[in-house]
Amino acid sequence: MTATAGIEELDALRVAVRRLCEKYGHDYYLRTSAESGNAREFWEELGDLGALGVAIPEEYGGGGQGIEALAVVAEEIAACGLPLMLIALSPAVCATMLIDFGSDEQRASWLPGLADGSRVLAFAITEPDAGSNAHNISTRAVFEDGDWIITGQKYYVSHVDNADAMVVIANAAGGPDNLPPGPKAFLVPTDAPNLSRTPIPVEIISPERQYSLFFDAVRVPADAIVGGEHGLRVLFTGLNPERILSAALLNGIARYAIEKAADYARTRIVWSEPIGTHQAIAHPLARAETRLAAARLLTLEAARAVDRGETGGVAAAMAKVEASETASYALDVAIQTHGGNGMAREYGLATLSGLVRLFRIAPVSTEMLLNHIAHRALRLPRSY
Repeated sequence: MTATAGIEELDALRVAVRRLCEKYGHDYYLRTSAESGNAREFWEELGDLGALGVAIPEEYGGGGQGIEALAVVAEEIAACGLPLMLIALSPAVCATMLIDFGSDEQRASWLPGLADGSRVLAFAITEPDAGSNAHNISTRAVFEDGDWIITGQKYYVSHVDNADAMVVIANAAGGPDNLPPGPKAFLVPTDAPNLSRTPIPVEIISPERQYSLFFDAVRVPADAIVGGEHGLRVLFTGLNPERILSAALLNGIARYAIEKAADYARTRIVWSEPIGTHQAIAHPLARAETRLAAARLLTLEAARAVDRGETGGVAAAMAKVEASETASYALDVAIQTHGGNGMAREYGLATLSGLVRLFRIAPVSTEMLLNHIAHRALRLPRSY
């Protein structure tokens, strides 16, 4: 169980993050997207503020406040037009794996840097022929002469160019501890010999790039494995934080879109009164606001479940489903409210369309989340 922050602490965190974000805004997000800049300056300021380490234990330089606090940070940066996907990966997925299963040396080496933003971890699991099925991973790790030799391919791995290393999921067996066969997690430097990467062009405006990776007998030391015998448990411990942080980002995007649309509807006069006077404008915005309130509550409950030490898989799945659909609806309503201006880059709405659409596919598709909810919550037969 994680020590959680109180309401006053979370409110103070929200205000501090918001003040920092206002220095940057959506224009900065667009500029660093065009420059392939990874928004590193903003990321490092978040680290200096202590916002990236709120879920990392205090003994490693973090705040020890839990996933709920990190979700607050994710929502606020997105609500300011800065929805960096990295926050769902490096300080959430990867840090959680290390906190729960890393060795003392791995924690001491990585967690302080993840907390202050000076170090970044990527997460490499997806493969061309594996997709959502982690049991079908073909990347292999073979133990040889005291090292692990990793061979295979990953794709749609985010911000490899921005990361110091990656948590790579590969099938392995044996090794110094005679591990049972199955997926294991390995820390692999992004500059490791025999590791190559190729950018994947995608129709998304984001400072973060996607890559295909090729492991041609990449050698890492024996102690690069994370969690060893725990296997898939290491992977699964990071998945719910990833879904919760994705939901929080989406809630922030929905807030951003609704706030811009409501402001426009209050001030835009076409005939003789603001367009927000008309129910055709007001009702969709009211519905978006209502759905956002529900998505935020689901995300809050999922985060608190994780912080209580519960599995929380169903709550995390529900939060991600509702948040992705709500953000899609809210952004569409906001664009419609703006009319032709909704498609103009200067209004900062259509620029988020590709990213919002992506989140209905990644990090796990809506269909797979609904499968999980049907099986776990409704006790329906497993369909996968």
